[in-house]
Amino acid sequence: MSKAAYTGMVVVAALVPASVHAQADPFVWENATEFSYVATAGNSSSNTLGLKTSLVGSNEARGFKLELGGIRASSSITTRTAVGTTTVWVVNEVVDSKRSAENYFARSRYDQAVGGAFAFGGAGWERNTFSGVSHRVSLVAGMGKTWVEGEGGRFKTDLGGTYTIEKDVEPDPLDNEGFGGVRATIEGSRALNTTTDLTTTLVLDENLRDTEDLRLDWVASIAIALTEGLAFKTSYQMLFDNDPAKTSIPLFDAGNTMTGTVQNPSQKVDSLLTLSLVIKL
Repeated sequence: MSKAAYTGMVVVAALVPASVHAQADPFVWENATEFSYVATAGNSSSNTLGLKTSLVGSNEARGFKLELGGIRASSSITTRTAVGTTTVWVVNEVVDSKRSAENYFARSRYDQAVGGAFAFGGAGWERNTFSGVSHRVSLVAGMGKTWVEGEGGRFKTDLGGTYTIEKDVEPDPLDNEGFGGVRATIEGSRALNTTTDLTTTLVLDENLRDTEDLRLDWVASIAIALTEGLAFKTSYQMLFDNDPAKTSIPLFDAGNTMTGTVQNPSQKVDSLLTLSLVIKL
């Protein structure tokens, strides 16, 4: 074997394992599940159930995140009436149960390092009937940059184009359900001490077809580690929709007689405060 051929074989042998190792660099996976439940009973009863789970995989060049969750609240009011005399009577009870909140979501995202920045793509679905949204499906793709990354905290921003299909509980027949938009995201986290972490995420969605339709989703949370795989978490979420969906409400005349219904916009701001137990795997 010639010296040149031997040298070439050594070079190939040195390069191939490194290339294969780079391509086969596995994801490191983490899972966190948040669970909250509140129940009351007696003359009136209510229960609120919240569940959120996230699966995150990452290596030096790529990242994947899948999130699923929802909140459901219902309440029951018992109305009592008596039949009989003032000395002997029978009590009748009527229980009126109503759902007071319902919000579900699912979203995924994939990040790929590109030089000193990253490209990303994702998809999401959400349902919030009490805000007038039967379902909303969105696709997003864009670029971003991580400005700070370390043990003490992280700060990243990104900007992307979106396409959204939204169907309201009471859809407007003259309104087109699909539209393009722009989404900006700011994420930050900081370790306050060895057991306490502060995280915040701000997402801004702009409808380019109707610029009055501006949506904002802000979440801030503090997590306190109880053990290595268990934490207590307090979160505050604010949802803002500048052009909320419309819902039908009864219309009464001056004599308190119902004459029909009118389409009235929902509230622009929804807020949610949750206390949850987080299980990390």
